Amino acid sequence: MTSYRLAIYDMDRTVTFSGTYTGFLIHVAGHMAPWRLVLFPCVILLMLAYVVKLISRQRLKELNQALMIGFNVERAKLMPHVESYADRVIARNLRAGAVAQIAQDRADGYTLVLATASYRLYVEPIARRLGFDAVIATDHLSQDLRYVRAKIAGENCYDTGKLRMIKAWMASQAIDRAQAHIRAYSDHVSDAPMLEFADIPFASNPHKPLARLAEDRGWTRVDWS
Repeated sequence: MTSYRLAIYDMDRTVTFSGTYTGFLIHVAGHMAPWRLVLFPCVILLMLAYVVKLISRQRLKELNQALMIGFNVERAKLMPHVESYADRVIARNLRAGAVAQIAQDRADGYTLVLATASYRLYVEPIARRLGFDAVIATDHLSQDLRYVRAKIAGENCYDTGKLRMIKAWMASQAIDRAQAHIRAYSDHVSDAPMLEFADIPFASNPHKPLARLAEDRGWTRVDWS
């Protein structure tokens, strides 16, 4: 018997047209400390270091935040710019098809969950504007403290780590997988674990590796561009 209906969405390039993390760094730096924008070439170099596997994805995010926003930033000063960035994403970076599907899932009685590798810090304001019921995201070490540190707490919400975090959230909500019906949406092959976990997986605006995997597995493809 199905007791729970969950619709789990990736965010970047699934619900949005483009990634949100770099835009977040630039937006906050431009408003809080414009001089930090001269450090942006260092962000590019760090991304290259990640590509050649000199640093981890988690460390990449921590170093970029330290460069562009600061290692330790007072939350009260940061949050107005986080909120204005969420407004910007809603105004300029949403796929109309994704917004329509979110509305349909809500109408169908699904609990809406946004599961993303992006930081909870700015994902929650975006999710709130879109009407999501829950957020599963990468957390800062000081998530509930006065200062926001450029340090990740626990796992980066990515690949198999995202699935572990989804399962942990379900357990915290006393949701038995056997009693849940899950729809899942993502654009990227790194979310294959989440899609395999779902009853109905959707390859949404998929890049080529996910499009090939979806074809092999018989997953539904949707294009919201």
